[in-house]
Amino acid sequence: MGHGSSKEENGAAESQSKGSRRARLKQRLHLHRRRRSRSNSPSHGKRLNAENFAGIALLTLVRAEMKFKDKWLACVSFGEQTFRTNISDQTDKPVWNSEKKLLLEKNGPHVARISIYETNKMSRNNLIGYCEIDLLEFLTRDSDSNSNSEILDLLDPSTSDKIVGKISVSCSVEDPIETEKSFARRILSIVDYNEDGKLSFSEFSDLINAFGNQVAANKKEEMFKAADKNGDGVVSMDELAALLAIQQEKEPLMNCCPVCGETLEVSDKLNYMIHLTLCFDEGTGKQVMTGGFLTDKQASYGWMFKLSEWAHVSSYDVGLNSGSSANHIVVFDRRTKRLVEELIDEKIVLSMRAIYQSKLGLGLLDTGAKDILQSLSEKQGKKMNSVESAKDIPKFVEFFKDQINLAEVKHPLEHFKTFNEFFVRELKPGARPIAYMERDDVAISAADSRLMAFKSVDESLRFWIKGRKFSIQGLLGKDQCSNAFINGTLVIFRLAPQDYHRFHFPVSGTIQQFVHIPGCLYTVNPIAVNSKYCNVFTENKRVVSILSTAEFGKVAFVAIGATMVGSITFSKKEGDHVKKGEEFGYFSFGGSTVICVFEKDAIEIDEDLLANSARSLETLVTVGMKLGVSKKQANIGLPNIEKCVLQD
Repeated sequence: MGHGSSKEENGAAESQSKGSRRARLKQRLHLHRRRRSRSNSPSHGKRLNAENFAGIALLTLVRAEMKFKDKWLACVSFGEQTFRTNISDQTDKPVWNSEKKLLLEKNGPHVARISIYETNKMSRNNLIGYCEIDLLEFLTRDSDSNSNSEILDLLDPSTSDKIVGKISVSCSVEDPIETEKSFARRILSIVDYNEDGKLSFSEFSDLINAFGNQVAANKKEEMFKAADKNGDGVVSMDELAALLAIQQEKEPLMNCCPVCGETLEVSDKLNYMIHLTLCFDEGTGKQVMTGGFLTDKQASYGWMFKLSEWAHVSSYDVGLNSGSSANHIVVFDRRTKRLVEELIDEKIVLSMRAIYQSKLGLGLLDTGAKDILQSLSEKQGKKMNSVESAKDIPKFVEFFKDQINLAEVKHPLEHFKTFNEFFVRELKPGARPIAYMERDDVAISAADSRLMAFKSVDESLRFWIKGRKFSIQGLLGKDQCSNAFINGTLVIFRLAPQDYHRFHFPVSGTIQQFVHIPGCLYTVNPIAVNSKYCNVFTENKRVVSILSTAEFGKVAFVAIGATMVGSITFSKKEGDHVKKGEEFGYFSFGGSTVICVFEKDAIEIDEDLLANSARSLETLVTVGMKLGVSKKQANIGLPNIEKCVLQD
């Protein structure tokens, strides 16, 4: 049988060109490796079991219709991944035809957020509209069809009842049977050196060698003959695709991925298929979205941010915030199961880094800056209570427009006569459902906040709090700190300025006492908390409340003031019997923190909160979400956590 370029008269030439062919193969695969490095990892470092596998969705952003003209780009955020399209040249009806494959897990993320940005900024583009799509629900609407398309409303980030445009999307399920064939076609395009749509034996041989299967490598000629059904001496795309599909059922050819080099567990057909589908994500010929981003904010940054990142002036990552990493705070949204960036003014970031993350800044704090912070907070508190401060409300809402939902606020903006009135705003009844309201053995989130939870103080010091002298006794005060609290569970609720600033009871019980502890007003931002130069929680002004409960024993509830926080106001008094979810009080203007300390072995914190905290990753939660269960009742089964934390 003829082998194309493997004929005798071409043998010498083939021998001389063999090295160059392999070099070209490696070069082409390297390009795909680089493309994949900015995309989603197929394995995510774990093996997926069949019970949790929901499918692979091919999401396509087709086009949009906007209410004004500009240049637009779109971002898709899903779990801990974000992808972006190219910028569309069409100003009022942008067309992208961009697609991305996303792995769906039954117990994993299934809500994708699509964000639309205008791109007329050098450093940061402007978010104009967004929509959310439940991919799992979207794909199961019609069981008789594996393809769906729809036009979705794009909502104004500052208020969900205003529509700013529409976007056309399509979503289909990747057919596992076709996966093998489509993968083969993509592989063929790489090793088809002369680009004639067919493989010679020499090209086929290089391909088999790249698969890393020695048995298959020893049978190359036999396999080539098997694939060459029509005997024309070359293997067509369809012939190779059929060979791989059949061989997969008998004895898989690929022991390692020719794109990323990862070893494949050929006996695990599910994860084998998932890897092939995601790793070689060339889609259907449409533009594949660019990956490698954590949040839509990061994906939307302009060239000035990319330049600063390249020059190591700033960086973008999950975990402890120090040095350049402190420029951006990334948290995990528990409701949507995706990463989001916390908005904070860049000038404030720079000043906090200078003060809290350097010995020079520490020196300033020790030589009078503490008094300056106190004076500044008092003056700012008075200013925010003035009638003139009301004019700052619209600017504040605009800056945090995609993180403040005005539809939840009890009163319209015109109702607030001062900025502080808006800052301590109430929400509409039912805006924060309480998980397991009838069960006092289930604890809930005490505030809209970024949460960190640790089984012990030692864990908190290892993963989050870097102050030199932090201790439970220092936090609560000597008289309030019983031995049971010393090795107890620690839950930190950090409130940012844009949050709903009323805090609620995490458990039911009786207020035993209030203890006011004077102190400084450092910021509670992670830039300071993660700093080794100061002790935010044990030096700041705070009020310690001791709650006596039937299910959790005693619980210490610590309300901590911070920079710009003029006061902490409580709506309950000593001796009051309270129910979890009831309002306990509020912080006036500024960032602030609540810390709950549970006695040792009193509570079983939800695993997802502990897992994120062990990664030094804050979890974005709202009042009423499930926090954990009393260890007295931990053996009583509760429904899946999805049902109690995904509250709208």
